[in-house]
Amino acid sequence: MKAILADSYGEPGVLEFGELPTPKVGPDQVLIRVKAAGVNPVDWKVLAGYLDPMMYAHFPLIPGWDVAGVIEQLGEDVPEYQVGDEVTGYVRRDEVQHGTYAELVAAPVRTLARKPAALTWQQAAGLPLAGLTAHQSFERVGLSSGDTVLVHAAAGGVGSLGVQIAVARGARVIGTASERNHDFLRSLGAEPVTYGDGLADRVRALVPEGIDAAVDFAGSGVIDASQELLRDRSRIASIADGTVRDKGGHLVWVRPSAADLTALADLADAGKLTVPIDTVLPLAQAAAALELSKKGRARGKIVLEVS
Repeated sequence: MKAILADSYGEPGVLEFGELPTPKVGPDQVLIRVKAAGVNPVDWKVLAGYLDPMMYAHFPLIPGWDVAGVIEQLGEDVPEYQVGDEVTGYVRRDEVQHGTYAELVAAPVRTLARKPAALTWQQAAGLPLAGLTAHQSFERVGLSSGDTVLVHAAAGGVGSLGVQIAVARGARVIGTASERNHDFLRSLGAEPVTYGDGLADRVRALVPEGIDAAVDFAGSGVIDASQELLRDRSRIASIADGTVRDKGGHLVWVRPSAADLTALADLADAGKLTVPIDTVLPLAQAAAALELSKKGRARGKIVLEVS
């Protein structure tokens, strides 16, 4: 099969477009013919070796954890699916080597859900990691109908899904973004505010009584400002700022969950969740996709088209 691979840690330029054997399929896995693979900031961070202190890596390494495609082969004990089923998944294992930037991926069924019919292949590939991150962050802060939630980096890959998920839960959403993205956030159902100095005052102008919850999808030093606004300072979660735990909040490291991913797929098929796409590139241009991701300016998701 064709795949994007690296023989060592490094910048995206170390990636090569090469040939590897078809993956082995474990008893609780399926072999997926990949249609598209989602690109996430964690992909270039894995490649750079930033996760080496916590995850073993083996080379050659195929990046990528997000996938959408068609099941081509079943493992020995997979009653959940049939050959030909369309699926999407956040295929993260405990060690890094066999990623999703490839024509074929062997994926544990615990990482998969059926592809939402309402989404394109590219959108389905962009849903898992970002959607699960937002969903699980809201779970950690106990977001419920009637709450007002502050979403940082609301126009990004995670944030744009998070806004929609929070709106679907019946929450009022205040979203931080640059001014060029304010109309985009309004289209998703959020009330936009510009990030940076004076953020707390701008949010207070919209919500004088304070907010119920906050989620940080940026990791850019927003914890203190958020807690100034919170009625309960513990109802804050961050995906990138570890100091949040020392300040009484929650650090979220997204986990594969078939049940959670199915819930997101159901939202999509109900017309309550779509996946904004910023850029689609062919698999062979994975290095360019990671360079684009590193800039951190994408509105929505970056996706690799595989087949």
